[in-house]
Amino acid sequence: MYITREIERALFSRMSQRKVVLVTGARQVGKTTLLRECLPDGYSYVTLDDYSARSLAARDPMSFFTVYGYPAAVDEVQLVPELFRQVKYVVDQTEERGMVVLTGSQTYQLMQGVSESLAGRVGILEMSGLSLRELSGNLGKGAFVPSSLAGTPRVPRPEGFDLWSHIQRGNMPALQDPTVEWDAFYADYVRTYIERDVRQLVNLRDELKFRDFLVACAARTAQLFNATDVASTVGVDVKTAQSWLSVLEASGIARLVRPFWSNPSKRLAKTPKLFFMDTGLVCHLVGWTSPQTASRGAMAGHLFETFAVGEVLRSYMNAGKELRDVWFYRDSRKREIDLVIQEGRVLHPVEVKAATAPGAEAMANFSALKALNDYEVGAGAVICSTDRPYPLGEDVVAISPWEI
Repeated sequence: MYITREIERALFSRMSQRKVVLVTGARQVGKTTLLRECLPDGYSYVTLDDYSARSLAARDPMSFFTVYGYPAAVDEVQLVPELFRQVKYVVDQTEERGMVVLTGSQTYQLMQGVSESLAGRVGILEMSGLSLRELSGNLGKGAFVPSSLAGTPRVPRPEGFDLWSHIQRGNMPALQDPTVEWDAFYADYVRTYIERDVRQLVNLRDELKFRDFLVACAARTAQLFNATDVASTVGVDVKTAQSWLSVLEASGIARLVRPFWSNPSKRLAKTPKLFFMDTGLVCHLVGWTSPQTASRGAMAGHLFETFAVGEVLRSYMNAGKELRDVWFYRDSRKREIDLVIQEGRVLHPVEVKAATAPGAEAMANFSALKALNDYEVGAGAVICSTDRPYPLGEDVVAISPWEI
């Protein structure tokens, strides 16, 4: 059964404004299903996973569109980079919007094709796994900002839904079917990811070391990314670790969230935090095979934070917004705030706690933002395991992940 995706609204908006729309994201997040379910009648659909279509696109891009026609949806377009130039030619012959919709799962190669051939013609969306909003049907709230919580109706948890079971199982659409075996799904996913995506992005000589790198990064999710530490753990040099991290980002597996500083150059120089976008993949890689081991383990707090931050990031991605307004805070006095959401000159502090009922201590570091010149401190939130929202202080509310 198709689960309505929140990104649909952003997709139609981009299609009304741009001649070409590119939907990117990690494998298995539902890009193909989205296009097949949502595109209007009249669109031809072709995947370049099909050998005959891929061969035609590579051999004779002009004939490709003659055969399949347009408006068209082309899946896995990164497999034939030659097609980008033909797409440019096709859309330059018309003023129609939304003539070609492309998808792919390797952002680096896709962006190369876009920058070389489609600059100024393409609207870009990034898709992730299912959000809690999508599972509950509570769509259309836009990018999460704590100030938007005031006056909004409470979002009830679906009957029988266990949050830690969802965190451990992951948010891939295929896994919403309880008959799909969890461990086998992720074993195949990792194998396919290494064989198809990683090998096309880097010269991978040692698959075992890259898998070790994946595990090392999963074990450090929601923590500062120390390339030297990871490289030492895996047994590779720092340059290789940094290169492999860029692969995780380019394929939608992980995200780096940067620290907020008033000085923009410092934001780039300071150490970012690493977040996996799918907690189910994290649990598979580190060996947490049940909700109980995930919720009671030493990394339960980091896993819960990974999930909550992922929900915030998905709200931005599904709204078609960039993630540059989502930061974290850490100063020289080691005061930390898990997320800082920027809304113009207003900064919204957000802390994440796995506890059911955190107290005022959870927002103890929010006041650190008052020292930042030229910025105001707006409404804040503490995301936790509470069943219902409750106030923690002036303009700060404790909420469950369902409220994101």
